Amino acid sequence: MEERDWIPEIDPALGLTEQQVQSRTPAGKPAYSGKSEKEIVLTHCFTFFNLIFAVLAVMLIIGGSSILNMGFLVVAVINTVIGIIQEIRAKRAVERLTLVAERPVTVIRSGARQEISPEAIVKDDIAEFASGDTLPADGILRSGEMWVDESLLTGEADAVTKNPGDEVKSGSAILSGRGRVQLTAVGGDSFAARLSREAQKNPGGKKSEMMRSLDRLILFVGIALVPVGIILFYQEFCVLKLGLESSVEGTVAALVGMIPEGLYLLTSIAMAASAVKLSRKKVLVQDMNCIETLARVDVLCVDKTGTITEPDMEVENVVPLTDGNPEYLEAVLTAMYGAWSPDNATGRAIHELFDGETDWVCEKRIPFSPETKWSGAVFAGQGAFLVGAPEFILAQRYEEYRDTVDGWAEQGCRVLLAARYDGDPVPGALDPALVTPLALILLSGRIREQAAETFGYFDRQGVTVKVISGDNPHTASLIAARAGIPGAERYIDTTGLETDEDFSRAVSETTVFGRVTPEKKRRLVAALQKQGHTVAMTGDGVNDLLAMKQADCSIAFSSGAQAASQLGSLVLLNNDFAAMPSIVAEGRRVINNIQRAATLFLVKNIFSLFLSVISLFTDWPYPLQPMHLTVISALTIGIPSFFLAMEPNYDRVTGHFLRGVLRRAFPGGLTNVFAVLVCQAFMVVFDLPAASIATVCAGILAVVGMMVLFQVCKPFGAFRRVVWGGMLVCLVVVFTCLGELFELRSGTVQTKLLMLTLLLMTPTVFFAMQRLFDWGEKIFRRVFRREKA
Repeated sequence: MEERDWIPEIDPALGLTEQQVQSRTPAGKPAYSGKSEKEIVLTHCFTFFNLIFAVLAVMLIIGGSSILNMGFLVVAVINTVIGIIQEIRAKRAVERLTLVAERPVTVIRSGARQEISPEAIVKDDIAEFASGDTLPADGILRSGEMWVDESLLTGEADAVTKNPGDEVKSGSAILSGRGRVQLTAVGGDSFAARLSREAQKNPGGKKSEMMRSLDRLILFVGIALVPVGIILFYQEFCVLKLGLESSVEGTVAALVGMIPEGLYLLTSIAMAASAVKLSRKKVLVQDMNCIETLARVDVLCVDKTGTITEPDMEVENVVPLTDGNPEYLEAVLTAMYGAWSPDNATGRAIHELFDGETDWVCEKRIPFSPETKWSGAVFAGQGAFLVGAPEFILAQRYEEYRDTVDGWAEQGCRVLLAARYDGDPVPGALDPALVTPLALILLSGRIREQAAETFGYFDRQGVTVKVISGDNPHTASLIAARAGIPGAERYIDTTGLETDEDFSRAVSETTVFGRVTPEKKRRLVAALQKQGHTVAMTGDGVNDLLAMKQADCSIAFSSGAQAASQLGSLVLLNNDFAAMPSIVAEGRRVINNIQRAATLFLVKNIFSLFLSVISLFTDWPYPLQPMHLTVISALTIGIPSFFLAMEPNYDRVTGHFLRGVLRRAFPGGLTNVFAVLVCQAFMVVFDLPAASIATVCAGILAVVGMMVLFQVCKPFGAFRRVVWGGMLVCLVVVFTCLGELFELRSGTVQTKLLMLTLLLMTPTVFFAMQRLFDWGEKIFRRVFRREKA
């Protein structure tokens, strides 16, 4: 066992004095989980591709090239500045919302309870925690008893019991119980803070499918860039004897064309802008990857209480099950809910009804557990009493009361059983024969005002809603039906689900799941994922933590348990579930528009890569200059991507990101390669000047770029017509009015005829390439399905 430094024992009833507090250093502000502003600036400025651009610019200067050939530097600088500004804006927005979501810590100082911010706690403070809280510092439990979830720190999913004298770690979530903890390590000295620092030293956390695809693409380009550039320069300068200026310009043009300089940046900017936009809707984005995940979600798992209904509950009725004295029942419930402060909606509702004085002395209490679904207390001279789910307390005796319970459940009530227990109540080991039912407690919650409209939206968008509740399945089904959830009549009691096959069958056939334990919530989510679904999970309590961790995306309510709020990928700060449609729509808009833009970017990259490789094995020089690629890329890729990214696009994102983008980009890229190779063949046969061939090739790139943009803009609306038409006009101006500036010379009659011929041929080649890829895709799918079968 690890030895611990000597720690002075502080009286949990008194805590520190003000003098002792002043002599200690406060925890201070928690470190922002993302990058600092300085790190953001450095990250955007000192990238691999920016370094390549700088090297290429130096090469152009040494070669004596025109300053217009360095236009890619202007684009790189603008991209970098925009990226820095947007990410800093997103960082500040998230930090502001994090402060709004921050919860105070209750400490005992000079014998009085105080609520202070987490940054004001000091070492040896006595802090009070209850179910749903997350420990902000390490400490020792001095009084009380708690069941904590340390899985975020240790990976172990089982709850750990903590008794006075036991150590507790920061980052642990309290599942049930209450206690006072002497804080022994605060701020940066805490276990969670040290763990976070180690994680930042070894990055490699979970990335979204899109970001992983972009990382692979950029890694491939980065590996290919240097050797291709060196060999291409050697080919043009040493083999073809083109001279330093022409060799440098050809090499730089090829490499600039290969670099997807704006794609990764566009993605980062779009994600950051989306986080800012969501922050205005009082949605805290704690994981940027969830924006993409939301766009792919096809199953949404929700709890009944707090999601379908309002979080607050009220007691509708108390139905006695014996002919005993009603005053005795009232005394039992008053004593039970006076034995501890309620820490959930159910407990608060019962406490409000039975909040009188009691002289019963509590000897032992058993906090509510999502696994056992009951809580209890033992009173001196009175015995033990339980309150919880009838099925779990009565076990095999439940059939005696099923009709009564179901009758109330059919009216949409949440039904709890109050019972006497003639023995020592041990969680997981109750003897039904020792249970004497006293009364049924009926509770209800009001359905959220916009619930039906919200669930209707998800139904129209092809998102299946699953209700996962700890309540009676019949009750949950009725509430779900009233909220307009399709298939709410298909419900099941999950106490009978054991094997993976049981869970797989249940998630395929069922909409509402009742009497679900935390572990079974997790298994239900895992079963959905195993069937290929992308799952989002809403949660507000500690019983949701396992499922939220398992889900692809988790959404928490700020009014719920602190542990759930800290775990959620998104936190609804105004607790408005009706905001979910706009959140999902924002995710879809961002990702769909990024996919569109990626198609435009990769056409140029595919063309440059293939043409560069071909140039290595032929006597044909790279035909274009950097300025040509810069201006054409700006008008067919960069500027239209910026405008199209602002458009709404609410289609659900499906399929593999990179595969889909490459599938749409390859026809355009290969059309460019084919047309340019034909052009270069004509140059050799008819001995055409290189400057004229560069003009023809630039014209081909412009036409193919506009055709790809045309495909990306489908279906056309007024805005897309303006974007496409505007870019076309700009290109016409560049080729007709600014030709001399960009060295786009019309040349001889032969050159003009060649350009006209190729421009007329290019659309046919482009559509033939598209058809060829369509056929290839169909054949691949058939073969793949046959092999899979």
